[in-house]
Amino acid sequence: MDQIVQEAYEQAKATREKAYAKFSNFFVGSAIKAKGNDTIYTGCNVENSTYGLTICAERTSTVKMISDMGGSPTIEFVVVVADTEAPTPPCGLCLQTINEFADDNTMLYLSDLEGIKKTLKFKEAFPMGFKL
Repeated sequence: MDQIVQEAYEQAKATREKAYAKFSNFFVGSAIKAKGNDTIYTGCNVENSTYGLTICAERTSTVKMISDMGGSPTIEFVVVVADTEAPTPPCGLCLQTINEFADDNTMLYLSDLEGIKKTLKFKEAFPMGFKL
């Protein structure tokens, strides 16, 4: 496993602990790295009592990346960490959000608290994402 991916996993796992998940008790952390940038952008889920206003970890990471870098960076990889038996993929809203900044080589690493369990290209998880 690439050292930068392992570091991103560790950061996503730590950020997961900061989630505001008092309604579902489902804590998720994520980490995103853009191509040409060494910064790892982390995020956690922030729930809301109306549920529809909940922000997922992956979208939090994406927004942090854009607000820091600006423009239209290309995501190199996304790491998702959740405490589940089967690896937890991003939800549909997150997949579409990531799709806006993904290319054919963007990688997705699905993890639990023990480590990365599934590695796939983003396009395998979201093969027909909408882009203009």
